[in-house]
Amino acid sequence: MLVAAAVCPCPPLLVPEVARGAAHEMDDARAACYDAIAVLAAARPDRLHVVGAADPSGRGRHPQGAVGSFAPFGVGLEVRLGPGGPADRPLPPSLAVGAWLLERTGWGAAPVEGLAVEESLPGERCAAEGRELAEGAGRVALLVMGDGTNCRTEKAPGHLDERAAPFDAAAARALERADTEALLALDEGTARELGACGRAGWQVLAGAAEGAGLKGRLLYDRAPYGVGYLVASWS
Repeated sequence: MLVAAAVCPCPPLLVPEVARGAAHEMDDARAACYDAIAVLAAARPDRLHVVGAADPSGRGRHPQGAVGSFAPFGVGLEVRLGPGGPADRPLPPSLAVGAWLLERTGWGAAPVEGLAVEESLPGERCAAEGRELAEGAGRVALLVMGDGTNCRTEKAPGHLDERAAPFDAAAARALERADTEALLALDEGTARELGACGRAGWQVLAGAAEGAGLKGRLLYDRAPYGVGYLVASWS
């Protein structure tokens, strides 16, 4: 049964070593992520699943101890998804950022494993993945890593799209209210066109939270660099 969840953005720029001189620009987002993870720890789960988007080569389960690297972003920094030995596959970037957050907050509350889903995974299948996670033994928590749209300003990676702000606002409302139906109503095609890589993970969360009766709290909702970053806590 799902007992708590945290939703965080997954840009590598969240990691100060990657952001370098601009690291301070993400201080508030980072602090909100730490607060959300503290709620996960306080729930005392038996297992934590870190969920994020990935391309086909990175999709699927990633065991505890899997390693992620920020070398593709010009930094010789590695992170590990909880204690353990080397894994066969590297963590995709979204899960690597999640692993970094857990290391930074000193996570040790429960065993950890990762689940990477393709951004294009249909909503119904995302929800089914979430239900399967929630049906695991004992008390389950999720750390969901994913961004909103990347089209909020002219200088954004996807340039300005007038649909982006309303899409992010709808996602923010759903996360704040722990509204699983509203999360599942987010349109897959629109999310893809607007570069909202968090859509699939949010819908995994929606499936996991069905019937759990959790309450939501929105901790951060801004668009630095023209990308929608949301942090929320469910408990």
